[in-house]
Amino acid sequence: MASVAGLPGVVRAQEFPNKPIRLVVPFSPGGVADTGARVVAERLGQRLGQQVVVDNRPGASGNIGTQMVAAAPPDGYTLLLGFDGTMVINPHVYASVPFDTVRDFAPVSKIGDAVLIIVTHPSVPVKTLPELVAYSKATAGGVSYGSAGTGSTPHLGGELLKQRTGANFVHVPYKGGGQALADLVGGTLPMLYTAVAGAYPFVQKGQARAIAVSSAKRLPSLPDVPTVAESVPGFEINSWIGIFAPVKTPRPVVDRLQRELKEVVNETAIRERLAALGIEASGNSPDAFGRQVREDLDKYSTIVKDSKIRVD
Repeated sequence: MASVAGLPGVVRAQEFPNKPIRLVVPFSPGGVADTGARVVAERLGQRLGQQVVVDNRPGASGNIGTQMVAAAPPDGYTLLLGFDGTMVINPHVYASVPFDTVRDFAPVSKIGDAVLIIVTHPSVPVKTLPELVAYSKATAGGVSYGSAGTGSTPHLGGELLKQRTGANFVHVPYKGGGQALADLVGGTLPMLYTAVAGAYPFVQKGQARAIAVSSAKRLPSLPDVPTVAESVPGFEINSWIGIFAPVKTPRPVVDRLQRELKEVVNETAIRERLAALGIEASGNSPDAFGRQVREDLDKYSTIVKDSKIRVD
């Protein structure tokens, strides 16, 4: 027993945590990812018996805060709120990023998936995705679609849809989803690929028309809105958020964090709060999350390469 207790990883796991934990969110406060992180951090801290402090470090599409965690001591006290855009898309879109997703991080657990939706202004004379694709082909100059920015998950969703259907969609990048939604509602942008959470209130008011969601199944909140896969078989693009630790963080510490996080996201109150943000909660294992990260890195590499997307 004494020899087992003497193992460094075991000792750290037994003592962990004995001080506050910092959760770095590489974006400004107020967005879906930041709000989701705060929902989880508060309850995770209660379960761990130590405060989990959210530390916003925005810049360079998430690269700055992400690199900060990559360089942090691997002791479990500095964690990253990872976003698919930063972790599996930026490495392909940017000429260089200051971290390696696989080499520099230990996946802890996914928090959940944010479902994406295609919406149009009500003046666009289509009601279904096949109609929208046909309309884009028949329209001189195609149909412009907005996203939260070049290399964002909605941008790549739109590019993949173009590849799969031959649609004549023209990307219009924004510096965030808010202005894009405003332009769609105002009628200056005909189409938008965005998170359900932001678009939902405008769909409910009739200020935007829901065309399709890009999740595998229809959403309970929008049961009459079909999935993209219903007309484009196999199509699925979601945006996820999850927790990462610096690589070489002792596995017992990672496992402790994952167990507590899984309990948190399975609590009814937390699931409901995340659902209100458009996030479907899930608390998978470090190994399962790591597999998804590697698979998504491969998937988005192909989409980015075929679409010739690049940010210098």
